Amino acid sequence: MSARKEDFSKWYLKVIQDAGLSENSPVRGCMTMKPYGYAIWELIRDEFNKIIKEDGVKNCYFPLLIPMSYFAKEAEHVEGFAKEVAVVTHYRLKNNDGNLGIDENAKLEEPYVIRPTSETIIGEAMSRWIKSYRDLPLKLNQWANVMRWEMRTRPFLRTAEFLWQEGHNAFATEEESSENAKQVLRIYQNFVRDYLAMYSIGGTKTKEERFGGAKETYTFESMMQDGKSLQSGTSHDLSNNFAKAFNILYQNKDGKQELAYTTSWGITTRLIGAIIMSHSDDDGLILPPKIAPTQIIILPFIKKNTDNTLLLQKCDEIKQKLQSRGIRTEVDGDMDKRFSDKIWNSIRKGIPLRLELGERELEKEMITYVRRDLGKISKTTISIDEFIENSDSLLNEMQVDMYEKHKNFTNQNTKRCATLEECEKLFESGFIGFVELPLSETEKEEYDKVASTYKLTRRCMPFVDENFNLGESVIVAKSY
Repeated sequence: MSARKEDFSKWYLKVIQDAGLSENSPVRGCMTMKPYGYAIWELIRDEFNKIIKEDGVKNCYFPLLIPMSYFAKEAEHVEGFAKEVAVVTHYRLKNNDGNLGIDENAKLEEPYVIRPTSETIIGEAMSRWIKSYRDLPLKLNQWANVMRWEMRTRPFLRTAEFLWQEGHNAFATEEESSENAKQVLRIYQNFVRDYLAMYSIGGTKTKEERFGGAKETYTFESMMQDGKSLQSGTSHDLSNNFAKAFNILYQNKDGKQELAYTTSWGITTRLIGAIIMSHSDDDGLILPPKIAPTQIIILPFIKKNTDNTLLLQKCDEIKQKLQSRGIRTEVDGDMDKRFSDKIWNSIRKGIPLRLELGERELEKEMITYVRRDLGKISKTTISIDEFIENSDSLLNEMQVDMYEKHKNFTNQNTKRCATLEECEKLFESGFIGFVELPLSETEKEEYDKVASTYKLTRRCMPFVDENFNLGESVIVAKSY
């Protein structure tokens, strides 16, 4: 049986371990991102950063600690995070006869919440920064860490501390904020499609799943290989709720004071978990080329007690030519490592293209390449010059193929049911995937019993067209 089908959770953790993405930290519920895992996040961060800057977003940074009183200003918001916040109450330690502990005399006058999200502290700043209609729109973003005291954690998917970007925008009108929240969702979906090769379903969260303090929450949901849904990112239309709480006012063209309208939006290191569970196989990690730290690995077949100078020189020459085309390329020239071990290392790390070069290929100016997503069936030997010339298109082809595969998988495992009874029978038969139900069916009293039995949640009310029009249905699924 496939490792994924036998124990998906165990397989997921093994992919992370074998690829060297992260490890457990001494802090409960937190992870240490290793260099290779962090390199993936850097690529996601850098590419997305370019996109939002083109939309006029400016990066900034706000304090990690937020005064407790700020959260009390927006009751619905704080209720949504109350069970997850970590609180700082003291500012000094004390050594008592060799035992280090909290100095009870160093209690803060007002406790601080360790940032679970920054609507409150950024709202307070906006109230000072925005004075006139000329200051709008104001589009801010910060790349930061947040803490949410999760009880059940899993690397990348749900950890007590994680990395993310959080955008916070302010507008003069409700129409602008509403349109911006939807626009950001589309930016997110296009980004995961074009860079992470992931298909997603965009829609509106139901009232029960809406972000605390938001008028609307827009989400994009992605199906993992076990059929479960992963919320990959959200965009919130906050209307003027936070503007009321934090007095975010501006003077309009007629000289009158009006409330601003705000949005907030974010994606996290959870996307790395999504990549793993969307694309990887029983052999290990598979990375879409656009966010792979190494896109091409060159493996010279080194013979001991032989002069390998020419072989290594050719590998370096190929590397330089590929790098000059903007392709992230490395050579594994370790003299002591077995060739088979080099191959498995590249497979487990999900490197998109593997090049193999030995004496015979060198004599003929040929090279053999293998696509990570296709494996042995893609093994091809062509001239070195031809490979270099076609390297960009090979990587692009792999990127597109991975997206189409994930899209087809999602569509094949999405069913439509007219009634709750049909939905129950489907999950009773062992189905794991997305079910689209009429919204009215999920509002029946019987729904909670069915949802509890099969651990289903309302994921979103999907948009039916490019204009963000909603139908009367909701996606229900098991989820992370």
